Amino acid sequence: METTSSSPFRGIVFLLRAVAFAAVIYAAGFLVFLFTLPKPNGVAPEGVTADAIVVLTGQDRRLEAAVDLLERGAGQRLLITGVNPETKKEELRQLLSGGKAFDCCADLGFEAADTRGNAHEAAAWANAHGYNSLVVVTGFDHMPRSLLEFAAEMPDVMLIPYPVGRPNDAGTISGRLPRLHGEYAKYLASWARITLMPGSAAS
Repeated sequence: METTSSSPFRGIVFLLRAVAFAAVIYAAGFLVFLFTLPKPNGVAPEGVTADAIVVLTGQDRRLEAAVDLLERGAGQRLLITGVNPETKKEELRQLLSGGKAFDCCADLGFEAADTRGNAHEAAAWANAHGYNSLVVVTGFDHMPRSLLEFAAEMPDVMLIPYPVGRPNDAGTISGRLPRLHGEYAKYLASWARITLMPGSAAS
């Protein structure tokens, strides 16, 4: 006959097994995330073209890469989303060595405070200009979440990823594990929100 004391013990064992299983799934997902990340600077700028270009502010020389694409004619206009409200276009022009294309065709977006906001701001901009395809410029580790958020905001727009990074990023994945893990966790959170609350993307 089963003793009453064995019932709580079984519950603890079941809980530990469930936690261990969840941890294995989480770790396996992280490995998949790492091995499917786009290669930084792995896309030749000469082969990139779309209606327009969107760059998300941040590290990894994203802005320099986006301005270079604009000056090469990869898109009609450039949106820099997530700009500090105190930043002036002329300041960015000098910092990024912008040329004639930057003067006429670079727009600054000041509303976005995070990746979801970047996607919302870019969608409104693309809709206002009637664009059907966008080159998305951001860090290689930030690209999966960016594409997820952008696709949720504008499902009918073709998104062309242009992942960038520092020259040695491809060989220093282990040194960036904390940042990469943070991106993975944020990716899962975005995926869960978009999947479970699909109407929230276009709010």
